[in-house]
Amino acid sequence: MVHHDINTTLQRDIMISNRGFFICRGFKRPVLPLRIFRCQIVVSSSTSSLSKSFKMASWLTIPSKSHFSLANIPFGIISTSAEPTHRPAIAIGQHVLDLSVFAQNNGFSKLADFPSDQLKVFSQTTLNDFAGLGRPVHRATRAYLQDVFRQETPYPEILKNNESLRKQALIPIEDVQSHLPLSIGDYTDFFAGRNHAHTVGTLFRGAANALQPNYNHLPVAYHGRASSVVVSGTPLHRPWGQVLPNPQAKEPVFQPCARLDIELELGMFISKGNKLGAPVDVNNAEEHIFGYVLMNDWSARDIQQWEYVPLGPFNAKNFGTTISPWVVLADALEGFRGRGLENEVPPKKYLDEKREDSILDINLEVSITTAKGNRTKITQVSSQNLLWSWPQMIAHHSVSGCNLRTGDLLGSGTISGLEPGTQGSLLEQTMGGKQFVKLEGGEERKFIQDGDSITITGWSGTAEDSLVGFGECEGTIIAAVPRD
Repeated sequence: MVHHDINTTLQRDIMISNRGFFICRGFKRPVLPLRIFRCQIVVSSSTSSLSKSFKMASWLTIPSKSHFSLANIPFGIISTSAEPTHRPAIAIGQHVLDLSVFAQNNGFSKLADFPSDQLKVFSQTTLNDFAGLGRPVHRATRAYLQDVFRQETPYPEILKNNESLRKQALIPIEDVQSHLPLSIGDYTDFFAGRNHAHTVGTLFRGAANALQPNYNHLPVAYHGRASSVVVSGTPLHRPWGQVLPNPQAKEPVFQPCARLDIELELGMFISKGNKLGAPVDVNNAEEHIFGYVLMNDWSARDIQQWEYVPLGPFNAKNFGTTISPWVVLADALEGFRGRGLENEVPPKKYLDEKREDSILDINLEVSITTAKGNRTKITQVSSQNLLWSWPQMIAHHSVSGCNLRTGDLLGSGTISGLEPGTQGSLLEQTMGGKQFVKLEGGEERKFIQDGDSITITGWSGTAEDSLVGFGECEGTIIAAVPRD
């Protein structure tokens, strides 16, 4: 047979359905996702297995361990010292592509599926307008940008051979400032990590009453505070609040939080919303997903313990939530799916999802760096430790008729395993403050101290087959604001 470029041939012989499955010509039904699919497709005598063939070579140097491989193409908002205006960009390897400059210089001229009158979305200061165009547009845009950066790009004149545009639009990633990727109208935090819920419930109520009666029947959630969601790298002051100084105390005192904690979560941004009174069908909910970020839901445990009855946490949660700056599009993670935690309770019809591999499979790590500079990895866990999927969360959120809007942020809830070193909060790791977490340099912690920095990282895939990662979600706690 005639030898073709491997990527071009595979694009012809394999189709990717809207549901994210890989379909070989000749098959009548979807087969397994790419990550575990091992069939052989011969396009030349040197062709390797399908699982390794999808590592796309680029004319731009991309380190093998980069979270921002050609298989990823995450979107964010940047500025530079030379141009402080916030504008959209993608991260690729050690660079970002300024999409505003790219669009203004006919960079999207070969993208037939993107109407020219909509290119203004790349001149906005947030990604909301782009997100609102819907997943078919996101999918086409990502695929086009992948083609632009391929080693054997079909459009070399766009960027590869266009030195002038490369100098204008390709910026070293260390030279840009990242900002919140979307304007967040509403923020809802779910509680879908059953291991976390059970461990914390056991600490407070005993094993027999660890989970509330409703937990396995619906995705529990509360409405958070959108105004205090901050981008990675933003320091946060230790919050003040009312706390009980000891278990026997009858009266609270007003003081800075003494039991400041973290919560390892994923965040998801809504693309297209739904009309008021029109719930989203669970089996169509993925079309409402723009993409994902890492999230640290900072938590003031002593403030929370006093205030949460009867309506749940308030000041214990509203002082800050940190997210990573680059939104990994939903399609970039389609090859990394699996089953979540088993639920012994059959779901109600509106939560009954047909897709079985509905939970993302992302490697998550949490590290703490103290004021002395000692860095220690304290958590390593898979995002599959969730009971409810994102489509189920969307379906439940909207089943009452609630209208979700473009840019709304949903949190997964704390992601924890059951083994030591897999818990997503210090509350779990210290058994409610009863024991220490040992750190490098001989330091130890029960809860977060001033000057401590928390860094969350997450990725899917391997360096061999191209990583699809998020970069870092980092935040540092600084001293409480002085009060008289």
